[in-house]
Amino acid sequence: MTPTTASAAPGDATAPAGPGLADRTAGCLVGAAVGDALGGPVEGWTPEAIAERYGGRVRGIVEPFHRGEWRTARPIAPYHKGDGHVTDDTLMTHALIRVYDRVRDHLDSYAVAAHLVPDLMGTPRWIPELEAEALPLQRIFLAEKWIVARLHYGHVDPREAGVGNIVNCGAAMYMAPVGAVNAGNPEAAYAEALDVAGAHQSSYGREAAGVFAACVAAAFAPGATPESVVEAALAVAKDGTRAAVEAVCEAAAGCTDFEEALAPLRAAVEPYDTVGPDYRNPSLGARRPSRLHAIEELPVALGMLLVGRGDYRHTVLGAVNYGRDCDSIATMSGAIVGALGGAAAVPGEWAGEVASASRLDLLAPAATLTEVAREVFRRDVARRRAHEAAFGALAEAS
Repeated sequence: MTPTTASAAPGDATAPAGPGLADRTAGCLVGAAVGDALGGPVEGWTPEAIAERYGGRVRGIVEPFHRGEWRTARPIAPYHKGDGHVTDDTLMTHALIRVYDRVRDHLDSYAVAAHLVPDLMGTPRWIPELEAEALPLQRIFLAEKWIVARLHYGHVDPREAGVGNIVNCGAAMYMAPVGAVNAGNPEAAYAEALDVAGAHQSSYGREAAGVFAACVAAAFAPGATPESVVEAALAVAKDGTRAAVEAVCEAAAGCTDFEEALAPLRAAVEPYDTVGPDYRNPSLGARRPSRLHAIEELPVALGMLLVGRGDYRHTVLGAVNYGRDCDSIATMSGAIVGALGGAAAVPGEWAGEVASASRLDLLAPAATLTEVAREVFRRDVARRRAHEAAFGALAEAS
């Protein structure tokens, strides 16, 4: 489903409304989960290795890269990636939604300490890749375990807890809910995500979290398009992140098919990526703070968004076949294109298979987040009116 291009700016009263809040929220979260599940089995590989393993480009849900040997093929990550299983990207996204459900208002880094960390440590949940109930803490990557070590055990100021962590997409990958709660307001989403992500990431990892949340918020705006989402990203992005988004999106503008975009997008982001050409063997300068660099995942997700022109399959399959950290790239691009087009944009057969294989209700979190977003908006309106009244009284008194 391709979003309608409006002559008016996104968010204007004259722009066609398109899908409503609940529909876009469902599209966003289901789109993110499906992208995650499609990208999981080929994470870490090159486009060439992916094509060789599967006899061509991945076109849907596939089995694990190592087939039945997935438990021992990579001892550092003995997870059942593939067969429709979501990864930690979706587990963390749903965990953040549970925090919103508890707080019923905007979040900050202190909410991560007070609610997200206990959720990860204390409540067993079904973990698709482990095929068992376990604490989410036992599945998430080391960069996410960092928030537990720093906040629960180290009692670090939540606003500074992300400092010292490896700089990666760990915080950005689950920031879609922040964009949904701030639907239509990219600047507010950016600011809130930066605060939330401060407990997890620093430098360009934290910046990516803010920009991704802004992109999701922009995708909710009536009349939004892939181009308007990129414009919103560039309006808030700073330093190397902004430069990387510009470079990748410029390269994407000349591509009409994801197959032809794979090499140009990688070439465009490479000067800003610290990991290096071999994703499984990062360079010595990888993932260190810098104002000159950017995580690879967000710029490539936005590039594939432009290549896909609002079509979910084309966008997300481009992200999946890109390889490297493609489950997170597909999570981000899937969230954005799902928000643009609503739930109908996400292929129903993929969503159904992912929900069944992962034993997850993909729509329930969307319903919860929609309810929270409406409640938060009412709070925002009341707060704004109180501020207007106070400022008006002060202005009149002067």
